[in-house]
Parts: sequence; C-alpha cells; structure tokens
Amino acid sequence: MIEIRSVTKRFGSFTAVNDVSLDIAEGEFLTLLGPSGCGKTTLLRMLSGFETPTSGTLRIDGEEVTHLAPYRRNVNQVFQSYALFPHLTVADNIAFGLRMQKVPAPEITRRVDEVVELVALTGFASRRPHELSGGQRQRVALARAIVPRPKVLLLDEPLSALDAKLRQQMQLELKRLQKHLGMTFVFVTHDQEEALTMSDRIAVFNQGRLEQLGSASAIYHQPRTAFVADFIGEANLLTAEAIARSGTMTRLRVEGGLELEIPTDRWPAGGSKVVISLRPEKILVSKRPLEAEAIFTARVTDELFQGALDRLHLQTESGTRLTALVANESALREAIHAGDAVWCGVHADDIAVVGPA
Repeated sequence: MIEIRSVTKRFGSFTAVNDVSLDIAEGEFLTLLGPSGCGKTTLLRMLSGFETPTSGTLRIDGEEVTHLAPYRRNVNQVFQSYALFPHLTVADNIAFGLRMQKVPAPEITRRVDEVVELVALTGFASRRPHELSGGQRQRVALARAIVPRPKVLLLDEPLSALDAKLRQQMQLELKRLQKHLGMTFVFVTHDQEEALTMSDRIAVFNQGRLEQLGSASAIYHQPRTAFVADFIGEANLLTAEAIARSGTMTRLRVEGGLELEIPTDRWPAGGSKVVISLRPEKILVSKRPLEAEAIFTARVTDELFQGALDRLHLQTESGTRLTALVANESALREAIHAGDAVWCGVHADDIAVVGPA
C-alpha cells in the first residue's frame, strides 16, 4: 500500500529523516516508534502531504505522491488535538468531509449512522464536543477520519491526551476498529507499551534513521541494536567477550566477570567484544537452586516495590551488576528482599547480541 524509498527531509542544516526506506502492506497496522525528535512525525507529515521530502520518493497504492497536494491523496489523518469543530454536533463533525466532497445527502446520513455505530457513539450524534468525554471526542475524530473511506489512515499520537485507563481501553478499540475496516493504519507514538499492544509491525526510529523494522515480538525479543534494546522495555546491556566455544555454544565473560553462554551462530563474524542485552524479567531468581543453562549466585542490593512486580538490583559474586523483575510475593511464593542471597538462572536463548562493544 505504501512504498517509501530513500526518503530524506532536511530543515536547513538539520536532518529530520535520514535516507529511510520501508514498505507498508495493505491492511497493516504499522507503528512509527521513537523518542521525541527522532523523525517519526516528520515522516507521517510527508505521507500526508504536509511536508515534502528533500529527496526520495513516496508511493501510495501504486501512485507516486511525493509532490502531490494533501487533498489529492487518498489518506486521512487523526491529530493529537482532535481538531473538532466546537459549534457542530457529533454528526455534523463526522459529515463535514463528505459534504466537502459533495456526497449526496442520503448517502451522508447512511454513512454517518454506520460509522457512529462502529465507534460506539450511538445516542451521541446530536451532542457537541464540549458535552463529550475525552474518549468520546477521540472517537468522533476517528469517525470523521474513516467515514470518507481513505486507503490509509495516519494517526499522530492520538491517545496521548487520555488518562492511563482510558488510553488502554482506546488501544484495544482502535485495534478492533482497524481489523474490522481492513484499512492500512500508520500510527505514531513514543509509548513503547502502546506500540507493542497494537502493532502488526513496529518501525523504531532514532535520530532520523530507521533502527529496526519487525513484529512486536521480534523487536522486543531480538533487538538488533543497543538503542532498540534499551528503548523498547528495559534491558541489562553488558559488554561481553568470547572465552570458549564448545559445539554449538559460545561461552562469554561479561563485564564484572560473570560467565554466560549463547548459541555460536549469534556471535558476529570477526567480533572480539560485543554488547549483549538481557531483559530483567528473563532472569530467574530464587532462594533455592534453579535449573537453567547458566546458574550463578548473587546478593539483592536493593528491592523496589512496583505493585505486581518487584525490581531487584543484583550483584554477583564476581561483581557483575544486574536488574531483575520478579512477580510480587504471594502465599504460594517465597518473598525476596534486599540483603538476601539468591540463585539466578539465565537461558541462552534470552540473550541477544545488539552490537559491537
């Protein structure tokens, strides 16, 4: 549905988007994810036509749109601010674009009624924006964007103004809506949880460049760079060197002296030292001996209560420092606190090599 080829956007001496190429499939929910200033919104604005690439080409549904005006592209955009007309009713806000396209009145009524039901606003059509909650206003903005039936819907952090619980609810509703419509969604956010929850694929951006493109699972479990490992969720990033190879496994010594193993095929050709990523929740922690491919002992230096989880800061006998996340204690599980000596286990498949040291 969308082809982005070697797209660069400069503002004076500043490069906002740097030589980005990617394809977005028809009916896909793709999220552009990254910190503020990484180029994700600029790329979205180039897709919508509000910005023009300095170089490169953009195609939507086979048509080159690089220099095409926004109103001539079969796309629509949902903005962070909703941008509803305060003096119009919900129905009139939704119908506005159709009236501009001179769609016949009976067809407008039919399509507005259809989309009002689709976004769960039945009974609210005669209200004005100030009479709605934040979540309801967001649904109106979505309805207005989808009622013209664009090929692509662009969403620029549309949930950022909502409180945490409503945001989670809207994430599920938005994903349901996208699947129901079969429409291509390109969604911009800096919220990692939001991206992991909603996306078919995630494009992670950093300083204008595309760092990694893949499914939510691949991005999280097989990060290719230290930036992706650290930005998506949380990671123990450690420098490691190979000290022995035995069959299909390579033994590593990480900073501080702890020794771990990874499959040999993950070790980069010609690399002497690498940076590895180990997710905190992948470290098994117990007061009793464990079964895992790498077993070591450590002391809990700090314990931070985080509701359902405890964050444990660990120091191994060799001096390596790690962070682990464990489910909070219950009647069926031993409690672990600061000062405790614990057994730790790591499986080789949970260690990712994310770059040279």
